[in-house]
Amino acid sequence: MTTANAGVASDPDADRQLKAKHRALWASGDYPAVAVDLIHSLGPRLVEACRVGPGQRVLDVAAGSGNAAIPAAEAGATVIAGDLTPELFEAGRETARRRGVEVQWMEADAEAMPFADNDFDVVMSCVGAMFAPHHQATADELVRVTRPGGTIGLINWTPEGFIGNLFATMKPYAPPPPPGASPAPLWGNAEHVRELFADRVTDLQMQRQTVVMDHCATPLEFREYWKANYGPTIATYRFNADDAERVAALDRDFLAFLEQWNQSGETGRTAYEAEYLLVTATKR
Repeated sequence: MTTANAGVASDPDADRQLKAKHRALWASGDYPAVAVDLIHSLGPRLVEACRVGPGQRVLDVAAGSGNAAIPAAEAGATVIAGDLTPELFEAGRETARRRGVEVQWMEADAEAMPFADNDFDVVMSCVGAMFAPHHQATADELVRVTRPGGTIGLINWTPEGFIGNLFATMKPYAPPPPPGASPAPLWGNAEHVRELFADRVTDLQMQRQTVVMDHCATPLEFREYWKANYGPTIATYRFNADDAERVAALDRDFLAFLEQWNQSGETGRTAYEAEYLLVTATKR
């Protein structure tokens, strides 16, 4: 492992507890449904940007249910899907089986991955690794396991976009972040990404793009969708569950946010343009 990882947490017990909380957070709700309903196009977009092809050895970091891993396998690569939350793998295995491809699923912490140095031709993550709490440790690991001349590819939500503002809306009600943790949407800031990778990569390219989320008919329906399916939203509501006034205030603010950001001009339809940063780079 890189030396940076040794400093992620001075207390190993605290780090284990933190990772257990993260695992429980993403195991709650139904993230595989979110990946299919809202962002199904992002995995193939990342695979295309990384130019994944036959004969390559590919790692999908914080892979969830394989939104990027499965398209990479369909492109002919040998793929490992790693995630801190193996509860998400069952849905991924079923999708891979249905689509006729093989993916190896492995429990793996993005901040301390169980893979050798210089092990993969392509290391990628689709709105996954950005949620590991310690950004520098995660970036160090992405670089470490990529072979020299290999590709690192990421899709990260931006702070200014829909998901970044969703987190900003929940922040006053959310549990306090653990010591040393950085906000996930910072991974969508180009300067932050440059600082994390520094001179260890070349050909660093970053583009802001959008995906349209139009799954629900009304902002109210969309609010309830997030509450039922998305781990961070579920955790925020649970944190306030004993305070009816705060839950009501969160409901109100969440709905106002969704009403404001709805770009559909048609009754009975919603449309939310969610901005992300597409990152590709070559390891030196």
